[in-house]
Amino acid sequence: MLRKTMIGIAVVLPLMGGLAACDDQGPAEEAGEALDEAGDSVQDAFEDDGPAEETGEDIDDAFDR
Repeated sequence: MLRKTMIGIAVVLPLMGGLAACDDQGPAEEAGEALDEAGDSVQDAFEDDGPAEETGEDIDDAFDR
């Protein structure tokens, strides 16, 4: 039983590696990458403090005194 499992793994594993190493990107993968980049840019927009954020913090600090 164990021998059949090991032989099956030995046969299937190289085939899976060959598929994972494919250089051609399909439309779904390109769309996924575009979504990832869009998500990163949205996240960057919310992380950086712009002038309005800094002004708001200054106003908060003035009222806290």
